[in-house]
Amino acid sequence: MIHLNKGEDNAKGWLCGPWNSALDISIGYANKGINEKHFHVKMYEVYLIAKGRSVAIVNDQKIKLVTGDILVIEPNEIHYFISNSKNYMHFVIHSPFIKNDKHLVE
Repeated sequence: MIHLNKGEDNAKGWLCGPWNSALDISIGYANKGINEKHFHVKMYEVYLIAKGRSVAIVNDQKIKLVTGDILVIEPNEIHYFISNSKNYMHFVIHSPFIKNDKHLVE
């Protein structure tokens, strides 16, 4: 069993993955969507919206997200967030976790 807590003061971070467990995925969270245009060559990135609202851009398509939504980003899809509500929070899963598979786009 693994039981982790993000803590009240941490706005973003990685909770669990191959660096501290036998998992082949990574699990993290953020209190805001990051406006950093990027893609992954091999990893899927799964966003689970825990509370609030946000707007993501995936391959130039605007996606409005609300509490309870799941957004699955497939390999090679360029994505980033452009806004979120003050009470926003999401969990994020990388599957499979592949170190250095984040590629920035200008």
